[in-house]
Amino acid sequence: VQLQACGGGLVQAGGSLRLSCRGSGRSFSAHVMGWFRQLPGKEREFVARIIRSDTATDYADSVKGRFTISRDNAKNTVYLQMSSLKPEDTAVYYCAVGPYSIRPDDYYYWGQGTQVTVSS
Repeated sequence: VQLQACGGGLVQAGGSLRLSCRGSGRSFSAHVMGWFRQLPGKEREFVARIIRSDTATDYADSVKGRFTISRDNAKNTVYLQMSSLKPEDTAVYYCAVGPYSIRPDDYYYWGQGTQVTVSS
């Protein structure tokens, strides 16, 4: 089982990026898929999660209204559309598969991480 994340990069404040994470090895359509992020020296933190359908999503307060999580079960892929980016959004972003939880420790499959850097 693998999760392959991509789409990170360098963007100016106020800009947008779209992260993608494609799963392989099994179907994740029955699982929660989430995005987390981590700054150097800090704990991994919850960003967003999506249940089986696009109508069931949750976001961290810090990204609510700016980020949108979605998924394409046919492609076994989860996306994170990030808009109005701020320098404090700079982090390594990880996709994950797990249960209905926002705790990183509860998630059992992880992607390799993709760096997002927002310049001021």
